Parts: sequence; structure tokens; C-alpha cells
Amino acid sequence: MDTRLVIIDGNAILHRAFHALPPLTAPDGTQVNAVYGFMTMLVRIAHDLAPTHMAVTFDRPAPTFRKAIYEKYQIKRPKMDESLVVQIPIVHDLVLATGLPVFEADGFEADDVIATIVKSALDATDKSGDAMRVIIVTGDRDILQLVSDRVCTYMPTKGLSEAKIYGPDETKERMGVGPSQIPDYKALAGDQSDGYPGVDGVGPKTAAALLTTFTTVEELYCALETNDERISKISTGVKEKLIRGKEPAMLSKDLATIRDSAPVSFSLNDAHAWSFESEPVISLLTNLGFVSLVRRLQKIKNPVSSEKNKEKKRATKTKPPENQMELL
Repeated sequence: MDTRLVIIDGNAILHRAFHALPPLTAPDGTQVNAVYGFMTMLVRIAHDLAPTHMAVTFDRPAPTFRKAIYEKYQIKRPKMDESLVVQIPIVHDLVLATGLPVFEADGFEADDVIATIVKSALDATDKSGDAMRVIIVTGDRDILQLVSDRVCTYMPTKGLSEAKIYGPDETKERMGVGPSQIPDYKALAGDQSDGYPGVDGVGPKTAAALLTTFTTVEELYCALETNDERISKISTGVKEKLIRGKEPAMLSKDLATIRDSAPVSFSLNDAHAWSFESEPVISLLTNLGFVSLVRRLQKIKNPVSSEKNKEKKRATKTKPPENQMELL
């Protein structure tokens, strides 16, 4: 059976669920719309992506190394709504009840944890010779820099009702640059939501255009300093902006680059023993009043467990739903 690892960006999906669904309360009065949306997304992920292995990552409340690098990092982001904050522990309990491993690390963002898991998983399968596909479930475009021929993202596009798979081609179509160039793109264009300064006066279109000629910002600045002939194609105004903005550009690239060195230890053996049919899961959901969701979850089978049962009778092979893209 080919290995298909799905990594869920817990905070990104929770935020999307919270803002996509109207207020919903449990029998005890606790708001649980984000919890319901998150679990509904789990059902959809298991059905649409047919994972053999799954893991969930979360951000930690402690400041990250990016804040230490740049004090204004994410300074304009609003404080998390308290009615969402109280739902996070509930989601943690539910995820752990399913047997899905949870990964998080102080000082690092979920993106860095995801990158670390991806590297570990691919390295392990490279050594074993097994086939591996990684699918990252997130709403965060920064994670697109991890996309490759073996890694894609599954991103909700309309609330929680629709999602799109992003491989290398889809990433370039959306961002205007290839996956590996996204930190360079952010270095030039900046990012208002995260507070990356970028180069003052250089917007997304100019950034993408520059990166069609120069692969990285380092190559661009080297060309500027050596008066490379390719520089003649850049207008005087843009050159002046680039020269003035070199320091913030390099800072922005450092901030935008996802690290794959978070202090987490991942093993595929820990990511396949999940189940939505366990008594703790059913009990927690029932107490929250999610009766219809319980029925839906009970129909989702872990293909690894199902495969082991079927192997007693005949050899089988798990396949993704026919409507999924070939890159899966």
C-alpha cells in the first residue's frame, strides 16, 4: 500500500471554521462552532484524501523566533476571539481521542512543525524505498513554499464547503512564482498580515516579474551590485527602491522562510493508528450534541486498519476517490 500522509494545520482550520460557521452551542452553553467545523473537516479529509497516515499540528501561545528577529512581526494581527480560545482545548481532546498524534513546539509556528514532519517523513521513505505522498491541509498560503512533486496542499476555498489541491503548477498560477520562490516573493512584496516590510514601493506584480529573471533576491542584489546586463531591463525607479530596500528585503525573506528544524520527533508508526469509531470520540461528540456528526464519523474507516483485516482474506490496495487529482 502506498503511504499517503495528511498533515493538518490545526489552527488554520480552526480559524476558518470559526469564521465560516454561525454560533453554535453545546448543551452546557459552550460555543462549539469551530469544534463542529473542525470535525466536519476531518470527515471530509478522510473521505476525499483517503489518508493512510494523519497528524495534526498546532501553534503554541509562546512567542516564536520570528518575533525575536523582528519585534513588529504580526503586530497588527487582532487578538484571538475568546469564544474561539475556549474551543481549542476541546478540539485537542477530540483529536487525541481519535488517536491522531498532535505536534507543536514552543518558539516555532505550526508551519515550521509541518515542514519538519514533511522532511522526516520523506527522508524515512527515501531510505525504505516506499512510495510517499504528503498532503498538507491548511488555509495559509505561506505553506505553499513546501509544495513539490511529492507534496501538495489541500486548501479550503469557500468556507469549509469547497477545497482545492495545489501542486507546483497550481501554486505558480496562484502566486505568480514557483513554490521555492515564495520567500523571495515575500521579501520583495512584503506581507501586511504578517507584517513583513518587504521593499517599499514594490508590489506583487513587480515582485513576480523580477523573479522571472532572477531566481532569488540574493541573485537580484548581486546583479545590482555588479551591474549585470540584466539590470538594464529594470526601470531606474525600481532600481532605486530595491537599493534602498535591501535590508528589509533580506529581513523579510528570513521571516518568510519556513524552517524544517522544529524540535519535534515524528514517526509514521505513530500516525496510522487513528480511528473515528472509538468510544471516547463518540462520547465526546455526543456530549457536545453532535449526534449527526457521530453517524458520519462512524462511516469513515482507517484504510490501514481495514487493509490489515482484508489481507487475511486477499491482497488489497487502497485507492483515492476517482474524482481526486492525479497528483495525489
